[in-house]
Amino acid sequence: MSLVNGLPAHVLLVHFVVVLVPLTALALVVCAVWPRAARRMGVVLPVLAFVTLVSVPLTTQAGEWLERHVTSSALIRRHTELGDGLLPWALGLFVLAAAVWWTTRRTSAERAGTRSASVIRVAAGVLSVVVAAGAVVDVYRIGDSGAKAAWTGGYSKTATGSGDGN
Repeated sequence: MSLVNGLPAHVLLVHFVVVLVPLTALALVVCAVWPRAARRMGVVLPVLAFVTLVSVPLTTQAGEWLERHVTSSALIRRHTELGDGLLPWALGLFVLAAAVWWTTRRTSAERAGTRSASVIRVAAGVLSVVVAAGAVVDVYRIGDSGAKAAWTGGYSKTATGSGDGN
């Protein structure tokens, strides 16, 4: 995918990633530390994580197309390097979301009184917090570098006088 309605697809797809990664991270952490929320959310959690996972390489691929169609700079190269690192985080979100969903599907009788279930839940919670935080921080860093690449030197801090003041 390269263009959507005449615009570079990356410019549009990036908005999905910027929304879906933090949303998935938040949902994962809530479901990992609160099993009742995971049971209520059901299969929506791993489906959300899967959509997030799929959106990352689509956006990266569109970004690589865009990179070949703009003038190269250090800022663009930095953004590209950072962007290539998001897929493992998205994969981690998906794997943990599927694991949290799968473990909360068991019946109350299967869960009651088992020490291993508590250990697994605590481990899933800790891993979920770590992966969610890493994914969100990475999205922030990538977005910040992309904004700098797109806008550095591209605007004036003072009005240009070309409008009616609105």
